[in-house]
Parts: sequence; structure tokens; C-alpha cells
Amino acid sequence: MNDNELAALDATAQADLVRRREVQPRELVEAAIRRVEQLNPTLNAVVTPMFDEALQRASNALPEGPFTGVPFVLKDLTAEHAGVRYTEGSAFLADYVSTHDQELVVRHRRAGLVTIGKTNAPEFGIVPTTEPRLFGPTRNPWNTERTPGGSSGGTAAAVASGMVPMGHGNDGGGSIRIPASCCGLFGLKPTRGRNSLAPNAGDALNGLPCEHAITRSVRDSAALLDATAGPAVGEPYWAAPPDRPYLEEVAAEPGRLRIAVTTVASTGVPVHEDCVAAVRETARLCEELGHDVFEFTPADVDGNTLTEAFVALYVSGVAATIAGWARVTGRAPTEADFEPLTWAMRVMGDSMSPADYLLAVAYLQRFSRQVGGWFTGFDVWLTPVLAEPPVPLGTFDAPPDQPLLPLLRAGLWVPFTPIANITGQPAMSVPLYWNGDGLPVGSQFVGRYGDEATLFRLAAQLERARPWAGRRPPVSA
Repeated sequence: MNDNELAALDATAQADLVRRREVQPRELVEAAIRRVEQLNPTLNAVVTPMFDEALQRASNALPEGPFTGVPFVLKDLTAEHAGVRYTEGSAFLADYVSTHDQELVVRHRRAGLVTIGKTNAPEFGIVPTTEPRLFGPTRNPWNTERTPGGSSGGTAAAVASGMVPMGHGNDGGGSIRIPASCCGLFGLKPTRGRNSLAPNAGDALNGLPCEHAITRSVRDSAALLDATAGPAVGEPYWAAPPDRPYLEEVAAEPGRLRIAVTTVASTGVPVHEDCVAAVRETARLCEELGHDVFEFTPADVDGNTLTEAFVALYVSGVAATIAGWARVTGRAPTEADFEPLTWAMRVMGDSMSPADYLLAVAYLQRFSRQVGGWFTGFDVWLTPVLAEPPVPLGTFDAPPDQPLLPLLRAGLWVPFTPIANITGQPAMSVPLYWNGDGLPVGSQFVGRYGDEATLFRLAAQLERARPWAGRRPPVSA
């Protein structure tokens, strides 16, 4: 098969070629490297190539796993790989090299994946775009003047353009679902504790961040989660194991689901007509497939207090991150080392008292119980992913006198996704709609805590009814 034919296959299909010995792992890796070399000058998705190591690994015996020989990318945030530069998008860590592997990276390796590089991310994953000062912006393959989203935007651009069939991402406020929506891909945020954060963290930001991937197919996401899920030694908590492998759920019918639909943001920000249209079209498709679909307006939600509590956790996390890296590197952080927003959030975080932090945690936990109560009346909650289609690059730039403006702008764009991070519930962005400008606009489905199975069954049904794999962006292999 030629490079373009290989690029059109998902990870499961590429692994099947290796399993049938129709393609050697090194051939897959060499083809992926050529695609990165072809497309990366335009997209700036891969910031740390790992080509030599990947070729060496693909030339030797690989573990027999679901993705043996398949090329893969790691987001340059949380996914530490021993001996490889690790920056978290920050100039403060521009020369830092990891001394160990994350548990997730170990599990990727056991699954047979071959990592060919690390992808771009905003500094410490703070903003929902991928434009770090350290590496410059990643561009959306559907329109290179637009953001691919963030913070997993480098991975999304790499997958959407066909550099690799899937790649690592993580999600602390929408950072898998946002770039999946912007780039026309499938993105699942698993249940809190489903994938381990070991060894560096057990409960980061009170459980907001989750690890997984951005994929082109539903089956790839399910099979990868089967390969990586489960606790590591010493976890503070973990999600209850599923009844059966998630890959089996992809082949199962979802049954008749009760699907609640919301197109109004709890924070009161306006929602673009394209994002509403995407949800309405998705809701109609769900009705055609036999599901019970109805309007739902969450009651008694104080959007401002919710936002304040969420931001309290975030700024505390930024302050703790900088303090932690100062200890690891032995360097004193200065304002010049960081982007204006990051430093301003660090100052905010340092000014908070322990009582402020714990009160924010308590409020968000009460809110999570409230959301859990909503799901006694339905199985799945359908909302927009974003309040606008992919925005132009530069939208989140910080003026010198307003360093926190990007955070305020993010609140206008991202009112829907953080709720699932607060509650720990699984949620996914499904690519079922493209607007008049040819830009993808995803729809978000949120499931009950621990119930990825229902989401995978529904996503696979939607994928069969409205296939998206054949839609390729202008910048692609």
C-alpha cells in the first residue's frame, strides 16, 4: 500500500495489516514520518520528533497488543517519556528531559504503539487553543488561519491531517473534546480515575484532568481505553471496571436511550447558530435512530459561582505547577520565564488561602451531586461542545495591560465542556456537522459516571449512520 492509502486507515486497520504480515511495523512508521515531514511545516503539530527511536523500536520485536506497529504521538503535557524533551509548552522547561515514563506511556508501549513524536500544547494546558510562545501556533488542517483547539491541539492536527491515525490527549476542562470538535475527530474524556495519572499525580486539581486520546474512529478509542484503563499501585481512587471490554460495546446496539438536549449555556454566554444547528441536527439523527429526545433546561445553576470555583482550582493548579517545577529544576521562576496569562494566574493562585481552595472544592462537589441527580431522568445529555466554531488564531492573545483577558475569552468559548471535568463523568465530542465555511462543529454527549459503555454504543451507532472518516481536510496526507 502507498502512503496515502495507509494514511486513510484507522489504527485498528493498520494493526490488522501488521497482524496479517501484509505490512511491517517499520513500513508504517517510515510512512508516518514522511507524512510528518510533509505536513508539519504547515501545521506545526509535532514539536519534538522521535524518529530515530521510533525506527529502532519498529525494527525490533514489539509486544503483541491491539496496536502492534502503529505510529502514535504523545501530547507534550503529562505524558513523560524517559530520555525525551518534556516542556509542557513552557519556556521554563525548554531544555528539560524526562527521567521516567508515565504509567500511561508504559501502557501505550505494551499495546504495541510506536511513538514517533510529541505534539504541541499551550503553556501548562491553560487555554483552549494551541499557540504557546515557546513553539508558536499549531494550525487547523481545515483552515490554517483557525485554531485546532486546545490544549490537545497538536495531537488533533496530527490526527486530522493523517500524520498518525490517533494520538494521546488529556482533558482538564475540555482539552480532548475541544480539539476533536475543531478538527472533525472523535474525542472521549473517560470517567475520572479510568486511566492512571501515575507516577506524578494521584488526584490532580481535585480530579479535573483525565488521560486518553483523540481518534478518527470510535473503535480505536474503545480498544485503546481497553489497553490503558485500570489503576496503578497506590491510586487514591479508581473507576469501577466495565462489565466487558469497550471494544465489544462498539458492536452492540445502544437500545432506546433517553437523550436530554441543552443548547443554552449555564453561564449565560451566547451560543453561535452553527453550534446550535449542530446539536439540533444531531438530535434529529438520534430521533431517527429510535431514541427519545427531549429539551432539558438545568435549573438552579449559578453559572457565575460555578465559574469562580472552577477558576479557583485552575489558578491554584498553575501556582502549584510552577512551584513544583521550581523544586525539580532547582531554578527560581521569574515573570520573564512564562507567558503573561500564566504568570497572572500564578499570582492569583498564590494569593488564595487554603480555605478559599477547599471551599471551591466543596462547592464543586455539591454541584456534582446536583448534576448526578439530573441523570435520574435521562441516560445521556447532548450539548454543544463549544459556543462558537473554531476561532481565528490570535483570539486568546493577552494584551500587555490585560494578562487575564485570554481566560475571560475562554469562558465565552468553553461554557459546556468543564462540567464533565467537575463531575468526573465521561463525555465525548462526535463529528457529525460541518458549517457553511467547511469547518467541523462537534456535538457533546455526557454519560453517567462510569458509563463509557453507553457512550461507545451510541457513538458507534452514530458513526454507522453518518460516517465521518471519509471527510478529509484541505491540509492532509
